Amino acid sequence: MIKLRPILFTLGLVLSKLALFMWLPTLLALLTGTEGFVEFLKSVLITHAAAFLCLHYGRQAQFRLGVREMFLLTTSVWAVVCIFGALPFVFINHIDFTDAYFETMSGVTTTGSTVLSGLDRMAHSILLWRSILQWLGGVGFIVMAVAVLPYLNVGGMKLFQTESSDWSDKSAPRAKTVANNIVLVYLVLSMLCFLAYWASGMNTFEAVNHAMTTLSTGGYSTSDQSMSHFSHAAHWIGTLFMFLGGLPFLLYVQSLARRDNSLINDAQVRGFFWLVVWTTVIMTLYLWQREVFGFWDALRISCFNIVSVLTTTGYGLGDFGTWGPLTSLLFLVLLAIGACSGSTAGGLKIFRIQLSFALFRKQMLQLMHPSGVFPQKYNGRPVNEGIVRSMVAFVLAYFAVILVIAALLTAVGLDPLTAISGSITAVANVGPGMGPVIGPSTNFATLPDSAKWLLSFGMMLGRLEILTVAVLFFPSFWRQ
Repeated sequence: MIKLRPILFTLGLVLSKLALFMWLPTLLALLTGTEGFVEFLKSVLITHAAAFLCLHYGRQAQFRLGVREMFLLTTSVWAVVCIFGALPFVFINHIDFTDAYFETMSGVTTTGSTVLSGLDRMAHSILLWRSILQWLGGVGFIVMAVAVLPYLNVGGMKLFQTESSDWSDKSAPRAKTVANNIVLVYLVLSMLCFLAYWASGMNTFEAVNHAMTTLSTGGYSTSDQSMSHFSHAAHWIGTLFMFLGGLPFLLYVQSLARRDNSLINDAQVRGFFWLVVWTTVIMTLYLWQREVFGFWDALRISCFNIVSVLTTTGYGLGDFGTWGPLTSLLFLVLLAIGACSGSTAGGLKIFRIQLSFALFRKQMLQLMHPSGVFPQKYNGRPVNEGIVRSMVAFVLAYFAVILVIAALLTAVGLDPLTAISGSITAVANVGPGMGPVIGPSTNFATLPDSAKWLLSFGMMLGRLEILTVAVLFFPSFWRQ
């Protein structure tokens, strides 16, 4: 039988931390005398009350979370946090709960899709809250990808099993140390990003918000024009820190601890780097040859948008859907790929694409040499059949979910381009879709409520690696 009290207690801990961070925009509104103090105070009190109730009814002397409890808890945390994180949007922006939940889910999953407009004139407290949601979602997913997903063997993540993924009592101190070091690296990079943005001409408020949403690869901005509102220097800074946010944070920690080149020599990092380089070269030459932009503008805009889409950040710098058929096709492919595992980015992840090509090569060699033995390795480590099966199951589920959500979106009245790009951008946690309805220069406000709930579910599926949520829909999961 699934033990619910530990889950309830853990939810209480998470909600208590959410309420503490909710005090930041509350104090900002109070100290600056701007809109939002009363509304945020109500949200804080409601969230604290819910946290207290969960802690009170879930408390017990000692408990351990098993595999089934971990599956249920992982999904519950994201779903419940979004309920309470949506309260300020309802109270301040006076939008209905569907829009508020969509905005919050997009923030916590670092997707970056939005239903809000008029950001340049919006209350600073709500803009800061949007950025905090993405910043928390980014670091939360990193820790989950390092400690939880390998433990649950979701989507081939067991390939990255470390001591920090072992939930035994013996390894718990080690897991806590690794998590603390990851958070420290995340804080340092966030601060460096803030200083760089501030030096590029952003004011302090803009630099704080964009630092949080850049490193978390979230993409929320303080302006309706997104990054087009800021200087060319800010574009290059954004490109750099989005790229850094798309790298495995555990390798940052290991490289600093061992003082070696494990980050640079990692197969996933090298694959991600060269994918960015070659797609940037192709798109730059294409835009320059078609005289859409001059060479240096083409290089800056191509590199920024490609890194933004690959890291699933979703910042907008022009409407890439209007630059020609090649860019539209290229970005549609890049929407689904994502960056490295163990980063803040969503998407399919580079390592799965590399493993798929390695598996294809192995099958070709096996056809040509039936009696040959071709062991499969990744980063110098053997890849067993269990990891391969888990990865294949994830890839099939990934594309199946995209197609099912796209079909459902067309059933509620969306056109095919909006439906398929909306489905991809939700499941891959990218942000903008394609076309005139949800493209980089528009938002999701005009979609029907049913479409927003479908996309919200798609965002959660994509952020939690699909199988983590899908397993809850099997009746055998709930049987003793």
